[in-house]
Amino acid sequence: MNDLSNILRPKNLEEFIGQKHIVGQNSSLYKLIKKKEIPHLFFYGKPGTGKTSLAKIIAKEINSDYFYFNATTIKVEDLRKVFSKYTNSLIKPIVFIDEVHRLSKNQQEVLLPIMENYEAIIIGASTENPFFTLTSAIRSRSFLYEFRAFTKDELEIVLKKAENYINFEIDTEAREYLILSSSGDARAMLNLLNFAVKIDSKITIEILKELRSNPIGDGVSSKDSHYDLASAMIKSIRGSDVDAALYYMARLIDGGESVEFITRRLVIHASEDIGNANPNALNMAVNTMIATSKIGYPESRIILAQCIIYLTSCPKSNSSYMGIAKALNEVENGKILEIPKHLRDRHIGYKYPHDYGGWVKQEYLKENLRFYESKDIGYEKTLNDWIKRIKGE
Repeated sequence: MNDLSNILRPKNLEEFIGQKHIVGQNSSLYKLIKKKEIPHLFFYGKPGTGKTSLAKIIAKEINSDYFYFNATTIKVEDLRKVFSKYTNSLIKPIVFIDEVHRLSKNQQEVLLPIMENYEAIIIGASTENPFFTLTSAIRSRSFLYEFRAFTKDELEIVLKKAENYINFEIDTEAREYLILSSSGDARAMLNLLNFAVKIDSKITIEILKELRSNPIGDGVSSKDSHYDLASAMIKSIRGSDVDAALYYMARLIDGGESVEFITRRLVIHASEDIGNANPNALNMAVNTMIATSKIGYPESRIILAQCIIYLTSCPKSNSSYMGIAKALNEVENGKILEIPKHLRDRHIGYKYPHDYGGWVKQEYLKENLRFYESKDIGYEKTLNDWIKRIKGE
């Protein structure tokens, strides 16, 4: 039997399963594809969620040539050869680059003029968010979309398509394991099914567990998606409900969620919802991330539990989160102030605070803007007192 994931790969947007937030019929990208107006695109998300499939569908929809590259092995000369074929051509090829977060600055510089002049359509894909590895020039000429793990219902649809293609029997328990252990990865599910059928057309959970003893993780952890469970965990921590937070984390662990997925959210929460009400929360979360990355399951569950109990018990403040959100909103809406001359690199007229006992009054912003509003909670009170003492208030 050939590779099921390739055989069942969707051939058009109507066959494409999942990612309705990206290519649902009312989405902007869906409308652009139908109008054959394709921008440069970068897709990221876990494996087996349709990134490559969507790129191929786009190429077919606009009747364009399609070229595949992998950033781990790509050569600048190979890119230039493709681009040279279409110089002064009316055809705009689609150049698909997998693992795009691994593109070097030199390789990105080769892409830039092509993207600028729209001589080819660049579509990149990655299992990691490429935002911080792509240059600002590349990002400004493209759109980034996050692909979500398939839900249980969406994997059921994929499995039914497989049932229409090959003959096999599978009981309810095995079917549940086949779907849930694939953790939102359609390719992984079809791969497991492919080899299970080669063993016996009557698929049992014993066969499946021999081939895959544990869920692959970082996807759907039960009938709910991992996003829902992660959201419930974070909201429980924010609401200072220790037992609820532990329960939802247990659901994530039991469903095969990766320790990396959980700790990333704990680190974010430590700053977003606790912040300087207890600065040690971030230290605890980061140390948990480091420790669990070295140890792994099953012992990591104890470290995760210690961290989650600590974070849940902390005083909460979102003043840091709100402060940077307000500042970014001003900048994004055109509030670009001139930097005072004494703050520029040449230091002309700058008063060095240490020469004045630690603080001296001088202009830092051309307008009197206020972004940070302390909640005066926990350690934030101490920081407020420090500022007042520094300024002699």
